[in-house]
Amino acid sequence: MLQSAAMRVALGADHAGFELKNALKRVLDELGVAYDDFGTGSGESVDYPDYAKAVGESVVKGRHDRGILVCGSGIGMSIAANKVHGVRAAVATEVESARLSRAHNDANVIALGARLTSESDAAAIVRTFLDTEFQGGRHAERIEKIYGLERG
Repeated sequence: MLQSAAMRVALGADHAGFELKNALKRVLDELGVAYDDFGTGSGESVDYPDYAKAVGESVVKGRHDRGILVCGSGIGMSIAANKVHGVRAAVATEVESARLSRAHNDANVIALGARLTSESDAAAIVRTFLDTEFQGGRHAERIEKIYGLERG
């Protein structure tokens, strides 16, 4: 049973991720998940940190429950998003990494690589990311340690 129908998702992509982001919008529509598209709106070259920041800030401020970012590899987006205080972004290359990023790390943003991930794999990754709950327990203590690193 999909838990994600009531959540709001922030989407963002650079030029390399534009087409996959649009494919993921169709997946979210099928799932009945509300989303806002923070761009980019074309395949024209743009700077991915701008979109990572916008999505990350929206998630941290509570406007969106989760964020999905897409660039060529997912790596640049995750690095940039993790600079936003309170973001826990993970690159997901397959369903299991998406599941573990939520269950163990309470990831609130996922980053996908459009050059490395097929549309069908990306759809499965997103479904898993949205439907997996954080397990808490010993993992919550570790998340608190991450917050401690952010505070210095």
